[in-house]
Amino acid sequence: MVFDLGLVLGKMGSNTLGTSEYSSVVSMNLFVALLCACIVIGHLLEENRWMNESITALVIGLCTGVVILLISGGTSSHLLVFSEDLFFIYLLPPIIFNAGFQVKKKQFFRNFMTIVLFGAVGTVISFTIISFGAVKIFKKMNIGDLEIGDYLAIGAIFSATDSVCTLQVLNQDQTPLLYSLVFGEGVVNDATSVVIFNAVQDFDLSQMTTAVAFQLIGKFIYLFITSTLLGAGAGLLSAYVIKKLYFGRHSTDREVAIMILMAYLSYMLAELFYLSGILTVFFCGIVMSHYTWHNVTEKSRVTTKHAFATLSFIAELFIFLYVGMDALDIEKWSFVKDSPGTSVEVSAILLGFVLVGRAAFVFPLSFLSNLTKKSQHEKIDFRQQVLIWWAGLMRGAVSMALAYNQFTRKGHTTLHGNAVMITSTITVVLFSTMVFGLITQPLVRLLLPAPKNLNRAISSEPTSPKSFVVPLLGNGQDSEIDFGQHIPRPTSLRMLLSTPTHTVHHYWRKFDNAFMRPVFGGRGFVPFVPGSPSDQSRFQSQQHLVNEGTN
Repeated sequence: MVFDLGLVLGKMGSNTLGTSEYSSVVSMNLFVALLCACIVIGHLLEENRWMNESITALVIGLCTGVVILLISGGTSSHLLVFSEDLFFIYLLPPIIFNAGFQVKKKQFFRNFMTIVLFGAVGTVISFTIISFGAVKIFKKMNIGDLEIGDYLAIGAIFSATDSVCTLQVLNQDQTPLLYSLVFGEGVVNDATSVVIFNAVQDFDLSQMTTAVAFQLIGKFIYLFITSTLLGAGAGLLSAYVIKKLYFGRHSTDREVAIMILMAYLSYMLAELFYLSGILTVFFCGIVMSHYTWHNVTEKSRVTTKHAFATLSFIAELFIFLYVGMDALDIEKWSFVKDSPGTSVEVSAILLGFVLVGRAAFVFPLSFLSNLTKKSQHEKIDFRQQVLIWWAGLMRGAVSMALAYNQFTRKGHTTLHGNAVMITSTITVVLFSTMVFGLITQPLVRLLLPAPKNLNRAISSEPTSPKSFVVPLLGNGQDSEIDFGQHIPRPTSLRMLLSTPTHTVHHYWRKFDNAFMRPVFGGRGFVPFVPGSPSDQSRFQSQQHLVNEGTN
């Protein structure tokens, strides 16, 4: 990682460290102190109806950037130089893994087809609209020497959503369907945007033909399937290793370490084989929460749950804090100072594309999804559709990272067109996150008022991995009754799409109990330490649960 505060603090060198080394140490100290400030201020503003931790980190980053800009005499505004490797290799994996590890699997897989519809098909629609608009309008504006690959990259960059602000406001117990859709779509959307971005760079787009288009689609399907299988395979391998070797007999540290390292290994293997690391580590988190997490000791369960959440929390704050500081990077703004109106105009046009591209798929795809739903409470009503549309309007760290990857070299740029796109991306990210983010909580309260007598203790599903007691695709304790009921034979296409849900859950549960859990552990597997008086009873309980599933 490269630090650029040497000009500001270079005179503070010591006898033991060189000037550049000492300035790096000072930069890290200041950045860590700012992270602590974000946590403290975010805690104090927790009950505020307008602010959230993401916006707090952005504001603190902006204020810090102004201070550094003044101290450096207008030469620098941030402590760190942006690195795509820092983002994609170190910051993004813990965020995505924790999302999969903490996900409510029942709601996620119950709405899986709708999530894929929004996250994959919807992202492609948004990408097409934004790319087409960019080609038609930006070419006429003559903003710089941009090629067809750059215009398609713009479509991928601004198709990547950031639903953190909305998820911080939504309550997954009050609105499980809405939370599941927004959350799931956000993960699939990020993965799809990155896959499209990489695919665009791998193909010769100077002569776009039908064959090239089908190759792009085929590559996306291939990456989606292989990345998912790799993540599931890494999760199952970690479950099998921990179940067979009983790391907890000697050290819970080894159990925690193997879970963290296997999760990170899955992401790096995906990158090594040019797959989607986001999808891989996400499904690795889901499989680990279903199998591996139940194979470790109670101490390790508590430790891993909080460790993964903490790493994800710090990484998110780090990203938003840096985005706030980098918004004032004088190097990039200096290229557009002669035509600031152009940058503002480009930003406004891109924001318009985002609004239109989002609406172009949310409402039509919601209509199609509702056609496949039999019960009224499973359908997406208009208010929920508005919130889903709104949740995807914000752009964040993924858009920033992709923009830097396309239009800069190691965080720097010398081309006018590239500088315009970088400054426009920064403007869109800041405006959408702060303005739309500030309005999110009041909008949610307006469209989805909380019930007066809400009993939060009653929930259809546990809220953390510690209480994950339902099988993957399971339906909780009620599922025994549901699965025993007769399911009518589908007599129409609509019934065919809406009735098989419970049968899929039923057959998966039988398969999971009969074949998967005896090999990979999971719910019902209780790791025991030799010599414990309750070893025999735990083993009998474990065998009873496994036998129960096979009957």
